[in-house]
Amino acid sequence: MNRTIRAIIGAVCILIIAFCAISISQNVGKSFKVDVTDQRLYTLSDGSKAILSRLHQKIVIKLYYAKTAALKGPDQIKFFNNYYEFVKSLLEEYVATAKGMIELQIIDPRPFSQDEVDALQFGLKRFSITEEESFFFGLVVRTPFGVEKAIPFFSPDRQNFVEYDISYLIDTAITRQKKNIGVMSSLPVMGQDISPYMAQMMRMQNQRPTPPWTIIEQLRKKYEVKSVAPDVNEITDVDILLVIHPKELPEQALFAIDQFVLKGGKTIVCVDPHCMVDRPDRMAMQMGRPPSQKSNLNVLLRTWGLEMPEDTFAGDTNLMLAWPGGPNRRPENLISFLNLTPNWNCFNNESVITAQLNQVNILFAGVLKEFVGTDEEEGGAEIRRTPLLMTTNRGNSWKAGSPYELMLMNPKSLTDKFIPGDKPVHMAYVVTGRFKSSFPEGIEIEVDSSAEGPSEEGKDPNDKKTIRLMPELKEAKEVCAVAVFADVDFISDMLAYRDFFVFGKVPNGDNAALILNTIDDLGGSSDLISIRSRGNFRRPFVVVDKIEKEAEAETAKELAAIELKIAGFNRELQSILAKAKEGEEEVIGSSIMQKRRELELEIQRANSEKRVIQMKRRERIDSLGGKLQRANTLIAPAVILIIAIVVGVRRSIRKRHYISHKSDA
Repeated sequence: MNRTIRAIIGAVCILIIAFCAISISQNVGKSFKVDVTDQRLYTLSDGSKAILSRLHQKIVIKLYYAKTAALKGPDQIKFFNNYYEFVKSLLEEYVATAKGMIELQIIDPRPFSQDEVDALQFGLKRFSITEEESFFFGLVVRTPFGVEKAIPFFSPDRQNFVEYDISYLIDTAITRQKKNIGVMSSLPVMGQDISPYMAQMMRMQNQRPTPPWTIIEQLRKKYEVKSVAPDVNEITDVDILLVIHPKELPEQALFAIDQFVLKGGKTIVCVDPHCMVDRPDRMAMQMGRPPSQKSNLNVLLRTWGLEMPEDTFAGDTNLMLAWPGGPNRRPENLISFLNLTPNWNCFNNESVITAQLNQVNILFAGVLKEFVGTDEEEGGAEIRRTPLLMTTNRGNSWKAGSPYELMLMNPKSLTDKFIPGDKPVHMAYVVTGRFKSSFPEGIEIEVDSSAEGPSEEGKDPNDKKTIRLMPELKEAKEVCAVAVFADVDFISDMLAYRDFFVFGKVPNGDNAALILNTIDDLGGSSDLISIRSRGNFRRPFVVVDKIEKEAEAETAKELAAIELKIAGFNRELQSILAKAKEGEEEVIGSSIMQKRRELELEIQRANSEKRVIQMKRRERIDSLGGKLQRANTLIAPAVILIIAIVVGVRRSIRKRHYISHKSDA
């Protein structure tokens, strides 16, 4: 066999080995991954791993992405290609972690195909690109029991919460039981519960029973909602406890809430230093007793790491709204009637509860402060407090002099007594951690004496005895989760909804969405709470930003100097006009024209200086970009060149060594 044939065979063998190595690497190497991103974007959180560990039946995840249509679409659609690659990579990580319990299907729904029909049946959103092509980008989770859950569309503004949305979908799909929500309140939020006979009598008198709050009606569409008595000793058969305006709750109810939280029950508390929907008792007012419209739960809040000061309200001059006045009075801005928006950074963007909110109105909300007790100072409790709602940096707290000051409200006087602050004031928190009991020694309650006689006839109904009720748990065994809002009015029909003459009650802003998001977040398993945000996908260019800020600072100084010159000229011009006399208009006019020409020259010089500064800034940025581009371009050739030099030197040394040995022989 000659040398040419041997070379051809060797080249063919090398190609076969290379293709085999590539194929093996693509299939076997999938399980060997290294996440080198700074924020661990492609690594699942511990909460997601815990949810996947509970999978006992294989589920199917269908990722619908119209890739063919995206290639034909405008730039706004092509943007989703990178987003799709990230979601697909994250789902592949789910498949690898689930160890055979997840089947991933990537589907490109083509026009008029069965895949397109299925996508529409699952409720995925469709966006028309052409007359035939449609764009889909959604997810469907299907369990062996026929449960189907879907993400209709992967919106770019929820990119930071992709893992949470997927894990929430899986968790709710494998949890078949409907959640039970218990509502404990001193307000008639559940409506007036009357017998059918009383309902008929009221209809005959053209009266109607008090309806439940609209938020309760909305919750009933998704959950089982039941009332929890304020004097309950134990809270059972409830997954989520919603405590609304806990006004003067007895100690046994506080004890029941405490034990419910320690046992892992999710709890949402809405307290209020002055609840406007809690109408004061007219009889009490006529008897001279000050009306009480406040609720507080500091006995439990302090154990959870929070505290709400008495008669203290959050205010902010940047956020206040006009409060409608009474008859013959015009609306006036009220310091504690606040319109929270993301433009003023009033929502926590890192929390799935508030990240997508646009507007929330609150009225006389209290102030929540972080409370550090003795146990936590000693490291006995690990509590994490996540603020949800806050004012701007100009927000502050203020105190009311008396309840009558709030009843006979004068918005102007309340605003005048407010002093702006220098840091935000918080009005809502989510608190997680292993809490301790607020009643470690138990509580004493009165119960009916047990009848020792043979019958119940001789038992005195007033015969009571005191017993000590001991806590079942003095410390939580697992992570607890509690959401606390220092306002009740925000979920009432007064603020959360408005009457629309055709559709009835419709949401007003995102007040209802806020409480529904909180219930959805806490309503999942405890593992969902530990799932983090995926972080910012766009890494900041620190050096470039620093250069731009420095250049902008220089420009600002120049512009400030020019504005001072213009202001001085305007003052001088006004002075000339004030001293003008009749017959001197032409002189004054020529002076004005001369000054105006001088001003135009100044503005031209300033604009020239501004362009020079901007050009220098752009040159600095471009030079930095050129250096980075050249560095990135030269890295690969430099590495190859170094390897070649090392290999060449090694071969040269071995060759000289071989020749020297041959000459010695």
